[in-house]
Amino acid sequence: MRQYFRQLKSSIGRQFIKRVFIISLPAVVLFSTLVIFELLTVEVAFVCYFITLISNVLMLFPISSELQTLRNYIESLANGKVDDIDITLSEKDTKDLAQAITSIHRLWTSKTDALEAQALSDAAVFDTFPDPILMLDGEGNLIGSNLAARQFLGNNLTGINIDHLFSTNIFISSVEKVLKGNSDSERVVFHTPEHGNRQLFAHITKLPRQTKSRAVAVISLYDVSRALSLEKMQSDFVANASHELRTPLSVISGFIETLQTTARDDADARDAFLGIMKEQSEYMAALIEDLLSLSRLEMGQDKELKDKIDLHEVIDDIMQALKIKAFQHSVNIKINELTRIPKIIGDNQQIHQVLQNLLDNAIKYAPENSEVNVELKTVPEIPAKSGQNVASGRAVSIAFNNKGQKINKEDLARLTEKFYRMQIHKDMKIKGTGLGLAIAKQIVLHHRGNLTVSSTAYKGNTFTVYLPIKQ
Repeated sequence: MRQYFRQLKSSIGRQFIKRVFIISLPAVVLFSTLVIFELLTVEVAFVCYFITLISNVLMLFPISSELQTLRNYIESLANGKVDDIDITLSEKDTKDLAQAITSIHRLWTSKTDALEAQALSDAAVFDTFPDPILMLDGEGNLIGSNLAARQFLGNNLTGINIDHLFSTNIFISSVEKVLKGNSDSERVVFHTPEHGNRQLFAHITKLPRQTKSRAVAVISLYDVSRALSLEKMQSDFVANASHELRTPLSVISGFIETLQTTARDDADARDAFLGIMKEQSEYMAALIEDLLSLSRLEMGQDKELKDKIDLHEVIDDIMQALKIKAFQHSVNIKINELTRIPKIIGDNQQIHQVLQNLLDNAIKYAPENSEVNVELKTVPEIPAKSGQNVASGRAVSIAFNNKGQKINKEDLARLTEKFYRMQIHKDMKIKGTGLGLAIAKQIVLHHRGNLTVSSTAYKGNTFTVYLPIKQ
């Protein structure tokens, strides 16, 4: 009864009363007609109408109340506030209706869960692809990306237009061809100065039909920078090797031909030619070894650096190896340790190679009866020019100084070029392949260090290697 009065007080209850009065209108017309024809008195007609009104209320109220319960139940399901509830209903029709609604809700929930699981599964598979993949709508806006793409281009990609990510004209024009339907797919290699200065291969493909996510095209990106770099290294290696080996091979070939013909019986010429041929073959062997060493360094830039290196031991080993050469050149080697040198992390063999190359050069180009100074110290950071990728933090510097002739600015700028040798050294017939400093530079770059060169008439020539203590 209380529930009855509460519902009557509500706006829904007022609508219910309105409906009852509307349903009772035919009874009003009937009883009014009977009163007009004096078949019923007014009092009797009023009592009869009141009884009819009460009967309609009693018959309609249960159904109206249960319909209101169903309405509340459906609204709860729609708002997601109720997952599955039991409601008490007495009428068969409303019970059947409630069961049908519950079945639809369970089916919809099941389908939704399955779709969400499928979407999560698809996204997980999509994210396992190692290369960046982007999905575009018809306007060129990004509407989807995998994990590799987000790591490469940033997390907040959705809604960004593709020409805001890449500004290269050849790439943008290829994307437009596919989006406008002028091409089903495009393949293009382009440069990305805004994303690590890389070379990317893009495969842009038009989807056979627009998906529910409005995707009309997919872009797959592949980083081909390293592959192109290795290809260039190989071609440079072949070109340089063939060029540098041509001269000594020509010399040896010419002497062999002479010994086979005009100098066949000339013992003095044979001894002189064989000495020159030996020098040329030694030069070729050193050149090939340096070329192979440089090629290995260039192709092994990703090699992990994990050796703990004691620079004191390395310097001692190098001193022992070059002791005889220093004696032959009448050069004295002096070691100066300005601060305590800690162990560093790097590649032990490469560090040994670069320091030996620099000390060997310092001895080779030092005047007779002079001194080569090797100075070791720690520095707070590695000095670097603009654009150089050097490690941060404390480092060790190893400086090799001799009193050699001052190097002019033009030569200083080219000392680390492959096969470059100063003309004065060629005139002095000092042997060398022109690859020692190029090898040293590659090793130092691999260690994220730096190699600097200074030359003055007073202090001589100083080659300084900076190596980080920790990688």
